[in-house]
Amino acid sequence: MYLFDRRGRRRSLANLRIVTGKSDAAPGRHYADGAKNPDRREKLVIRRSYRNMARTIGHAFWTCRNAKTRAAEAGVMCEEGRAFLRENRPAVTVSGHIGCWEILSQLAFLEGHRMMSVAKDIGSAGMTRMLMKARRSIGQEIVHAGGAMKPLLQGIRDGKSLGLLVDQAVKPGLGGMWVRFFGRPYPVSAAPAFFAAKGNAPIAVAWSRPLKDGTWRCEVVSTYPAREARDIWRTTQNCMRDLERVIRRHPSCWALNYNAFRIAPGAEELAQLEKREAAQ
Repeated sequence: MYLFDRRGRRRSLANLRIVTGKSDAAPGRHYADGAKNPDRREKLVIRRSYRNMARTIGHAFWTCRNAKTRAAEAGVMCEEGRAFLRENRPAVTVSGHIGCWEILSQLAFLEGHRMMSVAKDIGSAGMTRMLMKARRSIGQEIVHAGGAMKPLLQGIRDGKSLGLLVDQAVKPGLGGMWVRFFGRPYPVSAAPAFFAAKGNAPIAVAWSRPLKDGTWRCEVVSTYPAREARDIWRTTQNCMRDLERVIRRHPSCWALNYNAFRIAPGAEELAQLEKREAAQ
């Protein structure tokens, strides 16, 4: 994929330069940076990002069979994560497309939590069905992104924990909220804070670090009590800053080829964001 995905390589380079602070191009135009020749380190980071994505998708299909055993062999939950999950039921776990994002909810399920996650269509209808089946094989519930609000709300009220990925752009009309991501206005889902507030559940921001032996270690970045989630914007912004710190330190673990910074805020939206920032 790295060799043949020319457009993806350009996006990856442009996004990497935003992560490293080498790009100041406007949203939607920064991909022109991807037409410039990457240096040796940038090529290495981008290639490793493709490799990480391949491993992650491979893990999802590999756990179609003997899911509990294979997930337990492939990853480990840190002690802080185990303590958080042991003391908080339900909980909202938040991450991004960093490391092996597929294993996070699996490990939480193995710690005794009834997990619910959200999935979007990927490629063809057949590919989506296969991936949904793979994700459900361990016992967690997967709901389609379209119309996920009601089942997730009912789930957390019933004591089920949620596993949510929040680093993809979501238009405000579809539930997105403008925050800062790598210093840029970026619309993301406010779902973690919303469900945490409604379900009186704490939030844990986590990611799965790839280890040299080919396994992953789930590490907790930060936690937020349910009462803080009532401030939806502040909590959403804090979660994105937590993920940003991880991505800056480990850019090769992020899905760099995602068309992330393509949406620019309107004048009113930008003014509202700046007003919220000034009030902090």
